[in-house]
Amino acid sequence: MLLTLNRKGVQMMEITVSDAAIKWFKDEMNLQPGEGIRFFGKVYGRTNVHEGFSIGIAKEIATKPLVRTEIDSLIFSIDQTDDWFFAGYDLQVDYDAQKDEPIYHFEATPAHSAS
Repeated sequence: MLLTLNRKGVQMMEITVSDAAIKWFKDEMNLQPGEGIRFFGKVYGRTNVHEGFSIGIAKEIATKPLVRTEIDSLIFSIDQTDDWFFAGYDLQVDYDAQKDEPIYHFEATPAHSAS
């Protein structure tokens, strides 16, 4: 887990990834140590906080990371260009065994939930 702070020292967001989700990314996307997953916002679908948008994934590392988390030698990141989609939320990534795919949950960051 990585805690990202802005210039004023206020928490921006964090990414957490469950062990089961990490295993899925390793197995299904053939991730090797030092490689990563970039999460991004895409049109169509829904999340628990977005209507008409969902999360996409790419086997790459953000070039200008908004947040970057290293777990088990894998890098999970979000690019600054996707701030519009992730701003104000922490991203929790887990695994749905019935669907055999990652699941995503957004939680308001403490700075935003207190406002």
